Amino acid sequence: MTDAELVVRTRAGDGEAFGLLVSRYHDACWRFAYHMLGERADAEDVVQDTFLRAYLAIGRYDERDQFRGWLFRILTNQCRNFLTSRGRRTRRFIQDDAAIDSATAPASTTPVGVEDAALLRALAQLDPLQREALLLKYAEGLEYGEMSAMTGAGESALKMRVKRGSERLRALLGGEFEGPAS
Repeated sequence: MTDAELVVRTRAGDGEAFGLLVSRYHDACWRFAYHMLGERADAEDVVQDTFLRAYLAIGRYDERDQFRGWLFRILTNQCRNFLTSRGRRTRRFIQDDAAIDSATAPASTTPVGVEDAALLRALAQLDPLQREALLLKYAEGLEYGEMSAMTGAGESALKMRVKRGSERLRALLGGEFEGPAS
């Protein structure tokens, strides 16, 4: 079933349809939230809240948008709200190498040639908006137009965040980060 079909069924009261949407997008949402927040429990809380908000707002979902983009807009806002509410706009992330080494992330989220632990440590040192832009661009594979719709930032601002974040990651990883700078 397509996302659109599952949304229609959810709106009609089919809770299992929304469960299928949760199953389809949970891992990607959790991965993004974990990389943004740096704590497993915080990521899970934000993801649960994101799905709850999505369920409650499903009647306002515009079918012209992709469900994934709509969901990630909610997730991005929830991550930002979480960071703000906890006073974490500045760098407060995992610094425990053992915890980072034990964290699992699918290989598709890792830029070429970078080990997960090294990447997590480097991401934790980025400005949250740069980290957000890099994750949306490389981990989620979004185009700048999609990123702009999700974050409310202009495309040129997002390109600059990705460029500066990429440069910072290269410096932190000793040149190992090979994501494009644009």
